[in-house]
Amino acid sequence: MTVTPRRKNRPFLLRPPLIEWIRVALVHAEHRCSPIVDSDDVRQTARQLLPGLDCEPRQLKLEYCLQSFKCLGAEAASMKFQMDLGFKMLSCGRADLIHTATQLLGAQGVDTMDDQGMTPLMYAASGGDEALVQMLINAGANLDFCSVRNPSVHPSSRHWVALTFAVLHSHLSVTQLLLEAGADVEGAVLLDGRENSAETPLQLAAAAGHYEMVSLLLNHGADPLLRMHHGSSLPSPLYEEMNCFSYAAAHGHRNVLRRLLLQPQQRKEDILSLEEILAEGVEETPIPMGFPVPDCSKAIPKLCKARMKALQQAAYYSAEHGYLDITMELREMGVPWRLHIWLESLRRAQQLSRDEVIISLLTEFRSIRSEDYTPELVSKGIPLMFNMLENSKDYVITKRLASVISHCYGFSAVPAIPPIDVTQSTQLDLHFLNNREMSDVTFMVNGRPFFAHRVLLMSVSERYDSFVCLSTLPAATLCVSPQTMMRSLYCGGTEGLTVSLSEARKLLPAARFFQLTGLQRYCEIKVSQSLTLDNAVDIYHTTGDLYRFCEGFFLKNMEQLLSREDFHRLLFCASGQEQFCTRTGKWYSLGLDQNQDGLLKNLEAALINRLYFLHTGCRE
Repeated sequence: MTVTPRRKNRPFLLRPPLIEWIRVALVHAEHRCSPIVDSDDVRQTARQLLPGLDCEPRQLKLEYCLQSFKCLGAEAASMKFQMDLGFKMLSCGRADLIHTATQLLGAQGVDTMDDQGMTPLMYAASGGDEALVQMLINAGANLDFCSVRNPSVHPSSRHWVALTFAVLHSHLSVTQLLLEAGADVEGAVLLDGRENSAETPLQLAAAAGHYEMVSLLLNHGADPLLRMHHGSSLPSPLYEEMNCFSYAAAHGHRNVLRRLLLQPQQRKEDILSLEEILAEGVEETPIPMGFPVPDCSKAIPKLCKARMKALQQAAYYSAEHGYLDITMELREMGVPWRLHIWLESLRRAQQLSRDEVIISLLTEFRSIRSEDYTPELVSKGIPLMFNMLENSKDYVITKRLASVISHCYGFSAVPAIPPIDVTQSTQLDLHFLNNREMSDVTFMVNGRPFFAHRVLLMSVSERYDSFVCLSTLPAATLCVSPQTMMRSLYCGGTEGLTVSLSEARKLLPAARFFQLTGLQRYCEIKVSQSLTLDNAVDIYHTTGDLYRFCEGFFLKNMEQLLSREDFHRLLFCASGQEQFCTRTGKWYSLGLDQNQDGLLKNLEAALINRLYFLHTGCRE
């Protein structure tokens, strides 16, 4: 006998939280005007919260319709019965019952609202019943009637009219019928000449991506620049007043966006408010380039300032929602870059491995004004670009990144190493330098004696104390002539000291070993003044104390240095991955450097500090 094991797989691995079940179930109970949640409400909740669950939709029953009457008085219940009967008579679509229905509905007639704030025309428009809509129009229904203060209507849809519901449910024929009958193409957005917080029909159509609906509304005079006011005074872009361009871009509808751009300008859109002028500043808007429109021979009209501002906002929303192609298409029109939009586009292009877009973005970074730099550049932008620099295997992208990094560093010179004033408490005349007379210490250097004075050496550095008794100098100092090093001690400083670059590089390790601070700083300044593209990597290796100055030099000249193989190896030595060799034209593998942090991390920190120092906008 074969026993079939019981399946333990749960149909839904993650179930919605209990509070969400309660919330949705209460909505269903309120919809049927019942104070009690029944089992059918729970089943309808499951239909929404559990995808794929086969649960029969609720069937409208008579007792459900009568629940709301139990808490009403006799007169109120009678009036509600008459209203419901009038609505049913109008909804059946019979013209011969209109007169009776209007008598039942009272003074408002066919414009009467039910307890949900809906009129018969709104129901007919949302249902797409073209014949019923035509019948109500003939009966004299107000096409632009809306509920402004009805508490049963959600505030976001409180100014919606029949045309808004038709557009919302994508009923093209009903929308056309209402427009031809004289409905306001902007819905009830303009009340007493002032804009309110409701979306226009064109905004809803643009957000839904309904191209035919958008074309119909535009042909009837809808204004694509009409904005929706959220009633917030916050200056963040997240609270800006959205228009149709923003809705289309935020939802990724390129064809709708192109159709909106073809609409002729109907008003003097160059007249901006004082707030818009202050936000815009004195920046000149670039002349837009041609905008390719498939299967359309019309040319896009010249963009005015108001429309350009709308497209800047659309570029923000397209970048925020990851629609890279729309953002780049808006840029081709001449919409200027903003730092946030550029960074979001670069991040998205990296995620999609769009190398050609990355190259284009990096090339256009110079178009962003330094005055527009924000803390986002140092918190997100610089780490992103250095991460790309470390992981990219495209040499062109690497070169473009180096160019952007050098541009961020700025064109001013690398901060010079400041001199320090170290005055010695003891000094002797140069006559006693390597002179046997009165000498009490003799060092053997390469087999030859060098005469010195104990009191002078002990007062300059404690390091000399351990070598006085041995009468010998360490091997680290044998590469440099002791005559040159001791000269600065006997003179009491570096004034009048003249050494070549090669001598300074040899003298620097000895000065650092014996803790001769003045001489060490003198050599560092001498070496830094002679830093070039040819010797920068070699100097960085041999003189570690110059690393800050060398890192600044690397950042300022990174694009030119990348063509050198030695800098390539130095830059990517800590990444442990393959890098492109410009001389051989091949990829080679790099090992790990002794410095675990790596030069890239040091350069990233140095560039961030540089941006903090140069641009106040990065510190806010």
